[in-house]
Amino acid sequence: MEPGTSSYKIILGSSSIARRKILSQMGYQFTLMTADIDEKSIRKEIPEELVMALAEAKANAIISKLQTTGNQERVDEPTLLIAADTVVVYEGVIREKPSNKQEARQFLKDYSGRKAATVGSVLVTNLKTGLRKGDSDRVEIHFNEIPDEIIEKLVDEGITLNVAGGLIIEHPLIFPYVKDVVGTIDSVMGLPKDLTEKLLKAVLYNDEK
Repeated sequence: MEPGTSSYKIILGSSSIARRKILSQMGYQFTLMTADIDEKSIRKEIPEELVMALAEAKANAIISKLQTTGNQERVDEPTLLIAADTVVVYEGVIREKPSNKQEARQFLKDYSGRKAATVGSVLVTNLKTGLRKGDSDRVEIHFNEIPDEIIEKLVDEGITLNVAGGLIIEHPLIFPYVKDVVGTIDSVMGLPKDLTEKLLKAVLYNDEK
């Protein structure tokens, strides 16, 4: 499957700038749709189960939106919908987006000199066949001590409020304090490239068999 081929279309079901950037880096052209769901209403104890359930809810909401707007995709042209979700796990506790700057500040203070993990899901649905494939990916991040002034700068920017666990390791302010990443940075950012590629192929391959 070659990026940019015209035999299928891709919808990225996310408002995340990071996911948009990663999918573009992979060489794909795509359209954007967002799912307006109440993420807090979906609860699971196991991080992998939670992110998969959230991705499924997002995908279902977007499919419903496509159907109600009458924007049905051409049946002779497969359309692949990518939905994804990411949470942070710190000391066994699931963290989603901080609810305010105070919580974002505490999250970052917790990571200083310690470790956290991201658990992310990718779910690809072939809208032509209904075939759906998904999986999750876990990455462990080890931090050096993060100075208080760096934490304050990050919190003041407000960007930490828009990401799971307030964790944005690719940011130039925080990246120098990342000691080690066991896994891939694209997964931490919200869209693991290898997994996404594998799932895109899986829903197309099964369609063509």
